[in-house]
Amino acid sequence: MRLGIIGGTAMTSLATSEIEVNRSDEIVVETRYGNVPLLCVQNGPNELFFVERHHGDGTTPPHSINHHANIMALANAGVESILAICSVGAIPSDFPPGSVGYATQYIDFTGVESTFSNYDAKFTSMTKPFDESMNGVLDDVLSKLQPNLKLGRTYWLAHGPHFETTAEINAIEKLGGEVVGMTMPRECKLAAELGIPYAAILVSSNWAAGREPGNSGKDLNHEEVSSTAESKLGPVIECIKALTQ
Repeated sequence: MRLGIIGGTAMTSLATSEIEVNRSDEIVVETRYGNVPLLCVQNGPNELFFVERHHGDGTTPPHSINHHANIMALANAGVESILAICSVGAIPSDFPPGSVGYATQYIDFTGVESTFSNYDAKFTSMTKPFDESMNGVLDDVLSKLQPNLKLGRTYWLAHGPHFETTAEINAIEKLGGEVVGMTMPRECKLAAELGIPYAAILVSSNWAAGREPGNSGKDLNHEEVSSTAESKLGPVIECIKALTQ
């Protein structure tokens, strides 16, 4: 199996230390949208292609990520499917920080187009944006690790790079959003246009604005958010192993 994995630096380092690595190579894939560094890992009969979403030192802000180049690089590498790892802010009380689930739907009202078809009309169905077979595997793994947790969630795409206001989170909840992030649906749309199955693991890294129990006025801190997400990558590794069995 050739699996593309999109995440951060910590995820790549942990994954390559926790799975069997027969060989690894760092390459740069040239695309019409820009160059993308890939870590290519031979894992038994599988080939894993890791992309750091923000590239390099991770300083690219979320609204400026070159999703077109990232997805095209994985397509050029011949991946059969893509697994995205996403840190999210939790809105409902039953998905506290440290929880790990997966996306079943997304809501994108940002008004920012994400398409490879700027000149030729192409209309891609997104009724079921995430691959049901992959989600089935994720559900099997995560339900054993978190037996009483609702795993499937609706992801709300925020434009970023600022965190949301309390009023925005209240409105997002009323419109059906359960977790909030700044990147993933743009990747999902591009993968769908290329016919690549896509699934997204959601790591609850913080309470959304105004949802901290006992401290609704707490400010959000990026370093704290990142630290929480990085500490909960164990279930992610188990999902990668299951997807490549």
